[in-house]
Amino acid sequence: MTGARLLLAGALAVGPAVAFAQDAGTVPKKGTLRVLAVVAANDEFLTDQPGVGLERELLEAFAKLRQLQLEVVSVDSWDGLVPALLKDRGDLIAGRFTVTEGRQRQIDFTPEVFPTRNVVVTRRPHPVVSTLEQLRSEHVGTVKGTSLAEAVAAAGVPAGNVDDGVPTGKLPDALRSGRATAVVLGVDSAIAEHRHDPDLQLGLFVGPPGALAWGVRKSDHVLKEALSSYVSSARRTSTWNRLVVKYFGEDAPELLRQARGEKARDP
Repeated sequence: MTGARLLLAGALAVGPAVAFAQDAGTVPKKGTLRVLAVVAANDEFLTDQPGVGLERELLEAFAKLRQLQLEVVSVDSWDGLVPALLKDRGDLIAGRFTVTEGRQRQIDFTPEVFPTRNVVVTRRPHPVVSTLEQLRSEHVGTVKGTSLAEAVAAAGVPAGNVDDGVPTGKLPDALRSGRATAVVLGVDSAIAEHRHDPDLQLGLFVGPPGALAWGVRKSDHVLKEALSSYVSSARRTSTWNRLVVKYFGEDAPELLRQARGEKARDP
């Protein structure tokens, strides 16, 4: 049984999720759930390929439960996602979308879809960055308009040491090419990238633990309630860890606990 089917089975077993499925107010226009995202090839969270990506599997199960068609609407830049939602180009934002104070002032969010925390990444033979003072002396690559760029600024990296022109999805390439000596990534991205390139090194955590979640318009109360109920139900199923391991590897659950400052679980 696939991850999506297991998630669907788990959701069907939960009363509130089924109740929301009967509420016509949860159905977006024309029976289609339009998902706004910055789509990148081989992304672990959301791709343009059916059944590929942790969030895509979750959203497909949610849509199937409510007899909706899932449509991914690609947006060119991260800072274009919220404006696109407010202009009704889609029904929700998904795909590695971090909850920030600035975004919360404009839109609402579901409960946490995936835990995250920003971490400084370097590449051998460059040293691991373990302090803020070290980070501020690095040439730091980032992507303009993202929560990662906000984290770099909040860490006090001088503007002259920041290159915010790195394209989406290319921060590890900036390390490999020497364009940057350090980057800040969500720990979820860092774990995935380290699987492909063992020379990448995780160092200092920057800022507090955070969350990836789905964003909706503040006026879409019923859709938010339906999505929130579904996310909360899915996170309680055994399939959750299976999806994490499927897309991020056997070590991912423990690394995510460390990022959250949680103690390791007993074997």
